[in-house]
Order: sequence, then C-alpha cells, then structure tokens
Amino acid sequence: MQSIQAIRSRLLLTSAALALAVAGPVAAQEEDLKKEHDTSPAGQYVGEYDTLGQLNLEIPGRRPNDPVINQEEYDIANKIYFERCAGCHGVLRRGATGKALTVDITRDLGYEHLHSFITYGSPAGMPNWGTSGDLSEEEVDIMARYLLLDPASPPEWGMDKMLESWKVVVAPEDRPTEKMNDIDIDNLMSVTLRDAGQIALIDGTTYEIHAILETGYAVHISRISASGRYLLVIGRDGRVNMIDMWMETPATVAEIKVGIEARSVETSKMEGYEDKYAIAGAYWPPQYVIMDGNTLEPLKIKSTRGYIYDEQTYHPEPRVAAILSSHYKPEFIVNIKETGKIHMVDYTDLKNLKITEIEAERFLHDGGLDSTKRYFITAANARNKLVVIDTKESKLVAITDTEGLTPHPGRGANFVHPDHGPVWATSHLGDESVALIGTDPEGHADNAWKIVETFYALGGGSLFVKTHPESDNLYVDATLNPDAETSASVAVFKISDLKAGEEPEYTTLPIGEWAGITEGQPRVVQPEFNQAGTEVWFSVWNAKDLVSAIVVVDDKTLELKEVIKDERLITPTGKFNVFNTRADVY
Repeated sequence: MQSIQAIRSRLLLTSAALALAVAGPVAAQEEDLKKEHDTSPAGQYVGEYDTLGQLNLEIPGRRPNDPVINQEEYDIANKIYFERCAGCHGVLRRGATGKALTVDITRDLGYEHLHSFITYGSPAGMPNWGTSGDLSEEEVDIMARYLLLDPASPPEWGMDKMLESWKVVVAPEDRPTEKMNDIDIDNLMSVTLRDAGQIALIDGTTYEIHAILETGYAVHISRISASGRYLLVIGRDGRVNMIDMWMETPATVAEIKVGIEARSVETSKMEGYEDKYAIAGAYWPPQYVIMDGNTLEPLKIKSTRGYIYDEQTYHPEPRVAAILSSHYKPEFIVNIKETGKIHMVDYTDLKNLKITEIEAERFLHDGGLDSTKRYFITAANARNKLVVIDTKESKLVAITDTEGLTPHPGRGANFVHPDHGPVWATSHLGDESVALIGTDPEGHADNAWKIVETFYALGGGSLFVKTHPESDNLYVDATLNPDAETSASVAVFKISDLKAGEEPEYTTLPIGEWAGITEGQPRVVQPEFNQAGTEVWFSVWNAKDLVSAIVVVDDKTLELKEVIKDERLITPTGKFNVFNTRADVY
C-alpha cells in the first residue's frame, strides 16, 4: 500500500474544502480528544450491516476535484462503512442516530477534520475508531477520502429478486400429516450459531442437539408459527428459513431472501389465521413483505420510505425493526425505526391492504407485550424512551422517558412487583440501570405507563432482561460491557424482595467461569427459560475459532446445572424456547 504522505499529496479537494479544512490537533489537543471520546457500550454499539459490507460496488461516477481512490481502497472503505458506520449514519449517509455525511457536508469539513474525527471520536457517541485500534492508520486515511466521494448505492430487492430466491424444498402436500418424531417440541431451544450461519435445535430436557441446520448468516431471531409446527428464522442477510418440526428430523421446507440486510420475521396468530401468513422486514431495502404461511411465497411488498413523523421530512431508508403479531386483531405490528412510526398491518385482505399508521417516536427498536398481551411496549432507544401501543384499539397510549440511556429490552420482562403491581422491565446499553414501567391501567391506574422504579445492575452494555411467570428471579446480562469479568456474568434480582424506593441487592452469577472456557473473552448473552420456568439458559459467546458453550442454571437454587459444549456450537447467541416464543411468555 502506498505511504500515507504519498496518498495525501495526491488528494484533489475543492478550494472551498481546503479553506475550511480543520488543521490536525496538536499534542495537547490530541490528549484532550483521547479523554473525551466515547468508549461507553452505547457509544460502541451500532447496528452493523454485515452483508451490505460484502457487496462489490463500483466507485460512483467521477466528478471534478474528487479525491484519488482506487477500486481496492474503495472496496475496503465500503466494507468498513457498512459494517461499522451505516447503522448510525445510514446506508446513503443521510443520517440516522448519527449525523449526515453527504458530500456537501464532508467537503466543507475537509479531509483533516474527517481524519481527526474518525481517529478520536466524540463525546456525542462517535467511537474512537483510530485510537481504539479498531481501524489502522491506513484505514482511517482511506475512510477520510471515501467520505469525500458520493456514497455508494446498494441494489434494490423487489419481487423479481424475491421470486428468484424463493424455494419450496418440500411442498405442503408432501409434508407429514402427523408428527414423525418423539421430540418435545414445546421445550425445544432454537439456538443461533451466529458466525456459522446455522441454528442448533437443542432438547430442553436432555440437552441433546437434535439437528444443526444451515440458515442465513447471523440469524437474528427465531419465531414459531401459531400452531407450533413451523419454526421461522431470519438471518442478517435477509434469508428466511421455514423449518417443519413434524419431520423425522426437522428440516427446511421453504426459504426466501427478502432483502440484503434484515432482522425480523413473524407469523399470523389471530384465531382463524393461524399459520396463514408470515411477514419479514428488511433494513435494506427499507421494506417488509407478507408471505404465504405454508410456502413463503411473497405476496405483498410494502416500502417504508417516507416522512419522519415529527419533522415531516423525507427519509430514504427507514429500517424495519421489531415485528410482532397481535393477539387481539388480525394485524402485524411493525416498528419503522427512522421515521418513528408503527404500522398496524391488517392482513385480512392483502389486495385492499389496510394499515393504521401510528406516530410514535424515532429510532424504534425492540420490545414486547405486557402480561395481558394487549399492550405493546417498545424502546425508541436513541431517544431513551418507551412507547406503549394498545393492540386492541390500534392506537398510541403513552410515550415515557426511561430515565436511563439507550434502552434495549429484547422482549422485556413481565412480573408483579410487591409494591407497584404488574410491571414490564427493560435494561439499558448506555448505563447499568433497569427501568420498570407500570402495566396495569385498571388495577394500578396511578402507575400505568409510568416509570415506577429504577435500580442498578452489573453495568452498562446490557442486551436482555428475562423472567418467567413461574420464577421469582429477574436476570440481567451485561454482554457489551468493556470489562471482561462483567460481560461474562449475570445479575439476578429476587422479585419478592423488591421494595419501592429502595436499591435492591443482586446475586452475581459467574456464568463465564462456570463454562470453563480458558481462551478468548467469552461474553454471556440472553437469558432464556425452558418451558416450565425451572431452568435458565445462557449463551457463552466466544470468538468463532474458540470454544463457546451454553450454560444451564437451576432457577430456584441459582446453581450450575449443565454446561453444553460441542464443537458444532460456534458463536451461540440468541436462544428461543419454542413454547415461550410462540405464546409470548417473558
């Protein structure tokens, strides 16, 4: 690779950009920047685009005064940008949780300013990619030049592409008419093997691995059809696999690719529509598609491009985040991240599609239902708020500040607080707090949709909280915490001991230590209960070339019960109990 000085000398910038370029910081300024850059878990957490980063895109048409960059460097920059930057700044660089980086802005800032910003980050949340070692000096240089070019435009993915990717491996008429295995399906765990592009089906009683199935890359979630027969998983690459659990050995019977980047899939649950439809949402292109529930045939594509709810300005790439199925209406609940809207999609008549559009809050992410399954509580994570939707009435109920930084609940956790009554819990990426919101508008009206309690767990970087109707414990992970011991541990709170206004004590479970893994820095992620609520499973997520594990803990005694190790368990992350997932038990 050419020297940095040689590359810099060849930079061709406009005179205006040169005049406005910010000089590189002197030594004292460098030290200040090192102290100021954000190294918090929230600052380091971005929704990366794994598969967009693998695309080979041509350099956009040259314009006068474009900086010099070759195709090899451009490919490197695209990969870095999509995997590390696009989650905040947008695929087209028009801004999301991060600022816009279009050329009218970047050329005014100039090369030196961009180079410094990428190197040192900022207190506002920009990671210090250079000083952290995540990017080399050469890569920082490439990125600074790359941002002075027009952004690459990834391809669209419409009905023609979906139909090309759609496969019915086993036609419905050729599938079993009765269950052909002795697997206790309701107590089966679907476990994501992230970097292997697989899932493992593990028996919740015997801990036996019944099958390892090829799927899309980095499966984000597993969802179960209303009947419990079909397991649907979606990879970050947009590949959806439908697995028939009645077969002698469960296997994929249909698959489709719904986009280039995706995160969410769900099936219809309303009485009379069980297993009739499936829906999947994409990050890129920004859209969701309704499919036949038996074959995954794509039936209706809906773009999410549109206007931000409060500013009424156009957004070209609003990502589809969480999707849930209503238990009260034949509707899908679709979170549209950047525009701050929730679509209640009526699936009774796809030819005359009816969508109730709810203005909520920007940067909608994940969430779940309250214990009655009537109310959907979802995090607008970059705005530090919770949004409550009445799924029976299809309308907004409340928007509440969590009092913490960057809520990340997963599906959340429902339980009855000794003083506050029924509540739903979320943990946070940006700090160690756990927030409880009241969920009983009839029995505890004064608490309804308010943050009734906040207390502290192990540390920032939590991704999931979990409990179960049969459990007296609330589990909180700290997966993205920078401290190795903390990220390998879990905090456990005894629900019956919680008292209003008092900071509760918690028990720390050394899950990583119990796994007996001596190499790497394994992180513990996503507590998941078995069907009966007697055991909690934890993924011990290590590097793909090192040993990972599943650790099973007895919920009553909080003692180690089992360590599941197998060379096939490569980077296990999410786990989904079939019954709890289908019935929305959390």
